[in-house]
This record gives sequence, structure tokens and C-alpha cells, in this order.
Amino acid sequence: MELRLSLFGVKRSIDLSRWARYRNTAVIVASALLVIPLTVWLLRPAPVPDLAHGNVAAARALVSEWAKGDVIVLVRHVERCDHSKAACLTGNDGITDRSRSVAVGIGAQFEQLGLDSADIYNSPMTRTAQTARYMFNKVSANDDWLVSCRGTMLRDALAHKVPGRNLVLVTHSECMSQIEKDLKLPSSNLGYGASLFVSAGASQAPRMLGFIEASDWRSVAFQ
Repeated sequence: MELRLSLFGVKRSIDLSRWARYRNTAVIVASALLVIPLTVWLLRPAPVPDLAHGNVAAARALVSEWAKGDVIVLVRHVERCDHSKAACLTGNDGITDRSRSVAVGIGAQFEQLGLDSADIYNSPMTRTAQTARYMFNKVSANDDWLVSCRGTMLRDALAHKVPGRNLVLVTHSECMSQIEKDLKLPSSNLGYGASLFVSAGASQAPRMLGFIEASDWRSVAFQ
């Protein structure tokens, strides 16, 4: 098909079929530029759920799993002194003095969930040992696997999990990111004192339940 034009006595013809081919190619390229990012977005892993702020269904699922003793929870130590200008509790390698109350408050929340059927371990680092002491009034020793957790966090946690008993691990942000990676989930970049809950019943594959930041426990709808 040709388009013939005449202007001031000058005649020109345009091959419209060639332009149609270019148009079709442009449509295909534009479609690909839209479809590919959309496909990547749809297939990306879902973010780890926030169990606070009125997420009733997720909070109730946590309570149900906890009652069965099917939960592994990783708790990040509270504020470390060497990364803060606040006064240290004791020494530069531990937690800040002001974060003691945060640890005690989180421990009280776990008491409400119930700790009678829970095993508690902590990394041997000073900041995690101090956190465990104020949070759970208990400190374990020689649990280096809660520091050297790269590539092994989920495996090691499952190895320490006793059927019918919840497992509480006071550890570090790197280990929390590792267990998310082990479960093929994006990292949540959780703050000091945050808790990351995983369902690990004997009859099912481990799955992420969600997280609670230290300041958000009061907004968790357990009832």
C-alpha cells in the first residue's frame, strides 16, 4: 500500500506497508517492556507478614502454632552499646542501659504466650547473653551456631527443635536474614528486639508466620 502526496507540484509516495511493519515491531517491544517487569513483580516472593497492627488472622495463627509447641522464634538482641551514644550497661560489647527495660518488656510478652513448653538458647556474644538474661532470666553457653549461622540457620534450628516444644533463639540480625533466605523470602531488616516466628511442626515443611517489632507487641491482636 502506498500513500501519494503532492505539495507545490512535488509528488512523493510513502510505502505504508513498511511503516506498518515498524509499527508492529514497536508494539511488540512496548508490550515486552510492560509484561516482563509485571511478571517479575507477580513472581517475587511475598514479604514476611507483620503480625502486629491488627493483623488478627496472622496473630491467631501464631497463638495456635505456639499452643502446639510448633514454633521457632528468633529474637534479635536489644540495642548494642558500640552502635549507640547511650550509656552502656556494662562494657562496650554489650547492650545499652536504657534497653534493659525493652528486653524485660518483650520477655513479659513471651510469658503471656507461655514459656512452660519452650527451650531457650542464646548466642554467646555479650549483647545476646545480656538480652537473654533480662528477657528470659536465663542464659545458655557455647551456642556458637547462633553466631556462625551463614547458610545453616534453618538446619541448625530444626536440629535443636524438640517436637511439641517451642524454640526461642536470642540471636543476631544476620541469622534472622539467613533463615528468611533459607525459606526463600526477602530480608525484613528487623530492628533491635524484633521477633521472627517460623512454624516448624513435625508433619509439615517449615513456613514463615511473621514478625513483631519490639515496639509493636501491644498492637498484636492475640484475642
